[in-house]
Amino acid sequence: MSATDLSITSIKPRIGRRGLIIGATVLGVLAAMALDTTVVVVGSEQDLRVAGFSPDAYGAEQFPRIRDDIANRAVDAKTLSAALTSDRKAAAEKYGVGGMMPVIPVELTGTFGDAKGGIYEVSVEGIDGVTVRVQTGPAINGTDLRDAPGDIAFGEFKNQIEYQDAGAGINRAMKAEVLEEVDTENLTGKTVSVTGVFKLINPKMWLITPVKVQVQ
Repeated sequence: MSATDLSITSIKPRIGRRGLIIGATVLGVLAAMALDTTVVVVGSEQDLRVAGFSPDAYGAEQFPRIRDDIANRAVDAKTLSAALTSDRKAAAEKYGVGGMMPVIPVELTGTFGDAKGGIYEVSVEGIDGVTVRVQTGPAINGTDLRDAPGDIAFGEFKNQIEYQDAGAGINRAMKAEVLEEVDTENLTGKTVSVTGVFKLINPKMWLITPVKVQVQ
């Protein structure tokens, strides 16, 4: 046998029984990890759960059915004003959702006045003694849209921050769908039809968050 043959023989690895066992164990662990791995598609429902609560995704999901619910239950502004004047408690129970300060859906057609901070005062024929205002952004405040259907509860969320963020996400979804198509900076003097909701704090002052806006 030559020196070269001896050198090659001396460095040739030998795999013993112990090595085979270790190799098999490693392969088994890798196989188990593969079976326990879930592929999450970016943007899917699972992805949102992994990433944490997304207010905008929640708002985009919830707004269409909130919009339709409000539109189906909306009360004519003149009818609502008369009912609140006659018996506030009865009107709130009949038309509103919620406890001490219910959220009431309403529809109206009126002339928009001047805007202050993106909120227009609206003159509605047949309604006297009531200040009607509609918020058009850029900031949409409040949680009236979130509270309007009456079935979005605090217990569905991890904490108060998520609950508030859910309302903000719904507001942004409404703005993207409804207000982006409207020249909200130039509504003064125009006749506009609005469907929306307001929280009944003062029956003589309505601040409406819209879900439908049609400029005539």
